[in-house]
Amino acid sequence: MALLIVNDDNSLMETRQLEYFVAVAEELSFTRAAQRVYAVQSTVSAAIRSLETELRTTLFDRSTRRVALSPAGAAFLPEVKAALEAVQRAKAVLQEATEGLRGTIRIGTLTSTWELDLPTLLGAFHRRYPLVDIHLTVSVSGSSGLADDVRHGRLDVALLGLPDSELTGLRTTALDSRPFVALLPADHRLAGRHELTLGDLAGEHFVDTARGYANRLAVDRAFDAIGTPRRIVVEVADVQTVPDYVRAGLGIAVIPNHALDPDPALVAVPLAGNPLTCVFSIATSADKPPSLPVQTLLDLIDEGRTAPHV
Repeated sequence: MALLIVNDDNSLMETRQLEYFVAVAEELSFTRAAQRVYAVQSTVSAAIRSLETELRTTLFDRSTRRVALSPAGAAFLPEVKAALEAVQRAKAVLQEATEGLRGTIRIGTLTSTWELDLPTLLGAFHRRYPLVDIHLTVSVSGSSGLADDVRHGRLDVALLGLPDSELTGLRTTALDSRPFVALLPADHRLAGRHELTLGDLAGEHFVDTARGYANRLAVDRAFDAIGTPRRIVVEVADVQTVPDYVRAGLGIAVIPNHALDPDPALVAVPLAGNPLTCVFSIATSADKPPSLPVQTLLDLIDEGRTAPHV
């Protein structure tokens, strides 16, 4: 049931109205907002009209082609988000005191989580806090998409691999880092080298992940910086499958070495100069404090990282 917030003029706003407002403001679409809050579009539209009537102002500029925040709506948005977060924190504290930890955690992750055993971690969390609903999705758009989902409130937590320059608006903790290596078939002309520069790889055919993935972004930028754009002949959705295509002779790759298992048909050669490094991080929004369930999950991850291995 939605809570009620009393205005200065003693009129009432439901928290559900405010949640609908935030959804429309972030999606800039009544259709997408309705999908996000699991409501029909007419219900969301009616709630926004009612809120505008109560506030005696226009929150959105609407046309047949677009929805945009009005100046009043833009000023209202951060205050509404802060109010909703305060309500959620208050409810979480009350529920924990009376019933145990409750809430929802929306987690986004890459197909590979390196050294972090995510299934075991979430299983332990669920056994300890069974009243917390966990929603886990595997990204189809790579780290960039995950970061954007956290910034826009579609995810509470994301496990991603972006450089510092791509982490604006996020609060992150580094979990691991790995250097990139050149991955070659064992019979490749460069396979006997002790190290390679990116320039040595110019003109080769490449296997890589799709655009938007952190490792693809880093390598594209590195080759662009030396004036040698790459020819990508195979794009895959999971970095763990890149070695399969290299082994088949379709191209070479530059990938983080966490994705590699020992394979006599492949050779991983270190990169000379200023080697690329992929950092694996856990990210939450920098614009708001994590909810109590999210913070509890972050604490559990931190416990696992700092616990001694025996």
